[in-house]
Parts: sequence; C-alpha cells; structure tokens
Amino acid sequence: MRYLSTRGEAAQLAFDDVLLAGLATDGGLYTPLAYPHVSPGDIAALAGVPYAEAAARLIGPFLTDEAAQTALRAQTEVAYASFRHRAIAPMTQIADNLFVLELFHGPTLAFKDLAMQLLGRMMNDVLEKRNLRATIVGATSGDTGAAAIEAFRGLPRVDVFILYPHGRVSDVQRKQMTTVTEDNVHTIALQGTFDDAQNILKRLFRNRPFRERVGLAGVNSINWARVVAQMVYYFTSGVALGAPHRRISYAVPTGNFGDVLAGYIAKRMGLPVERLIVATNANDILARALATGRYEPRGVTPTQSPSMDIQVSSNFERLLFDATGRDHAALRGAFASLDQSGAFDIPPAALETIRAEFDAQSVGEAQTTAEIARTWREAGYVLDPHTATGVRAARVRLEADPATPVVALSTAHPAKFPDAIERAIGCRPRAPDAIAARLEGPERFTILENDEARVSAFISERARAAQA
Repeated sequence: MRYLSTRGEAAQLAFDDVLLAGLATDGGLYTPLAYPHVSPGDIAALAGVPYAEAAARLIGPFLTDEAAQTALRAQTEVAYASFRHRAIAPMTQIADNLFVLELFHGPTLAFKDLAMQLLGRMMNDVLEKRNLRATIVGATSGDTGAAAIEAFRGLPRVDVFILYPHGRVSDVQRKQMTTVTEDNVHTIALQGTFDDAQNILKRLFRNRPFRERVGLAGVNSINWARVVAQMVYYFTSGVALGAPHRRISYAVPTGNFGDVLAGYIAKRMGLPVERLIVATNANDILARALATGRYEPRGVTPTQSPSMDIQVSSNFERLLFDATGRDHAALRGAFASLDQSGAFDIPPAALETIRAEFDAQSVGEAQTTAEIARTWREAGYVLDPHTATGVRAARVRLEADPATPVVALSTAHPAKFPDAIERAIGCRPRAPDAIAARLEGPERFTILENDEARVSAFISERARAAQA
C-alpha cells in the first residue's frame, strides 16, 4: 500500500514513512492510493473475534509488507492489554435502536487511547528498526495530548511535546498531561485556542530545516495511522448489530473530523453504513459547511465539551479530497483560499457527494445539559458532554428513520468532566481508582505565548534528536 498527499506535491510514501511523517511536506494529508475491500464474508467472520485480532485483520491491508502485518498482531495484543473492559469497545443500549459505543476504557479514559496505544507501539518498532530518534509534537483540545503522553512516556527513542490551550481544558484533562514525571514528556500551555496550537503545529511540519533537525513526527489525527486504527471499532460494533446483513448509522461527536472520517473509511471498505452523523457543539463549522457549502471558521467558543472547541477541522481535507474526485489542484486552491481569505466554497458536485453520506447536527450548551439529564433519567446512564452531543444528534436521526439502529460514539468517560455532569444530574461521577490516584502529583508545564518561533526554540532546546 502506498500513500499520496491530498495536495499532490509531496512524494508518495510507504506506511512506515507515513507513520513517522504525519503531515506531508506540501502541507497536505496522506491518504491511501486505494481503500482495501472487506468482503461480506470477512465482515461476518469478525463476529466473536477478540478486538486485538479484529484490529490486526482490518489494519493489515493498509501496511506495506508481510513482515509489518506479522508484527501488527503482536502490537495490537500489547496495545489493548491494559484496557479495563475485555471487549475494549463495548456497547450499551439506552433506548429503542439507540446504542452507545463506549470508547473510554483505555488508560486515559478517552477514545484517543484506541488509536494512540497502537500508534505508540508501531512507531517505536519503526524507530528501533531504523536506529532513529523522533520528536513528537502534538496539539490537543483535551484528550489527544493525554493519550499521546500515555503511549510514549518513558520510551528512550522519543521526546513528546504537547501544546494545549491554556485554561481551556478540564482539570482532569490537564492533570493527565501535567502530572506525568518522565523526562521525555514536555507539556506546553499555549496562550490561545486549540486552533492556534494546531496552526503552529502545521507550520512546524512545513518548516523543513526544523523538521529534519529534530526528527519531527506527529500524532494528531493528521497522522493516517491514527485514523485507520479508529476504523476498527466501526466494524466491531457493526458486526455486533448484524453487519453485513444490517445497515447501521453512526452519530459522532466531532472536532477535528478524524473520528467520523474513520467511519467513512470503514464504509469505503465495505461496512454497510447508512448515515454518518456529524455532531458538533456551538463550534459548528462542519454543520454550517454541510448546510451552506461554505467552509468558514469563526471564533472559537469555549463550551462544556472542550475537545470539540475547534473551528478548523483538519481531517475534513481527506474527505474533500475524495469528494472532488481526488483533484489535487482543487484542494490546493481551497486551502490557499482558507489561508488568504479565511474561507472557501465547497464545489457543488463535491458538496452533493458529501451530503449523500453525511448529516450534521449542531447541539447547543442547553441541549447538551438536557441530554445528559434525559439519558440519566430515562436509562440510568451517565453521558459525558461530548457524548451527549452525539446522542442528541442520534435521536434526531431516529425521528427521521426509526427502523435503522444508530450508534452514538461515547468519546470520553464522564469523570473527566465532573462539573458538567453535576450541573446536569446533581452528582459528580468518580474516576476509576487507578486513574484518580495518578492525578494527585505535582504538575509540570510551561506557559508560552502564541508564537511559532518561541515554541520552535523551546522544542529545539530540549529534543534529544536535535542534540545528536
């Protein structure tokens, strides 16, 4: 399997190189030349298969050679061994034809663990094989940073630098990053929004001398391996509900578009997905884009679902690439317009293609709180505020199509957002004991202004790859 950049001006790469590169040198995102097909028989054969085995079967065709596919089986076994639920991604039914897919049973209580735990092992094996060091720089709106730190902490060949928006993540999210004691972990509280952090990250990847000097690697969902690892739980949940003989819709709390894009990839591979429902909070660029055809970021509004407080959804570029018929020039033009004038219009044919597969629903703060309360009252089930947006969007879909089951992706454990839960239902959820104990230590972080040069200098001074 080979990979090309959405913008068409970077060299095609093999999977291991894409894994280390993250962002393409032309600023685009790597995507496979073609999506592998999973036959109905192979989908049905996933029934009853342990999650780690299902992951190896489904991700294997995206790798470059048989040796990597053989190693993958050991990597998935180790990656998911620490999860608190044996099913890894279990489902709970909360209403007629409405299911919650629990993706928070990993070490940091967020869906990012399902990809990041595997990514850490895959990347470390490649670095060992090539006798290299890497400097991982990531931007987080709350959960990606903690998951990346957990996956790479203490690894001798990797230094980790995570940028998060100062004062715009929950206390639990922050402490999961800042109480880590390993010397290879550095947390940066950026004086700005997540979009500011992501913009700096993208510029660092386009800075070729810096990139080469520090051995820059990325773990945000711009990294293809992150997205393809998330594709697995669409298949496992779909099979549990009757795939390939039954169609299923998915409602996905959405910020950077990586999680819902994974559902699109699963559909392209053969999973019978009826609709993919993009659930946003007040930061509703994706709902507006699908409604109007104009992709236009606005100011970021802080909400009780901070991981979705994003206006520039990077992975939308991968979907737009496919929707335009893989037109590199169209992609370059669209994102040049975004850089220059702050917006672009989705070509009409591409917009029609996207609307044929995706719905979008914006869920406000009051609706989010009301959904947490309703689900607790009717089902005795506690939703975190991100998941609540997905459940609310799923209910809207069920009003239009009550016969097709909808799976709402539960992206975080409610204990990560105790204030929001207490406002909604009057009590505070408890974190699992092992997690709570790890949040008691002293915090380590550095506050930096929203300035690429300052961030670049901070990383260069501390990255061991730059000192070699």
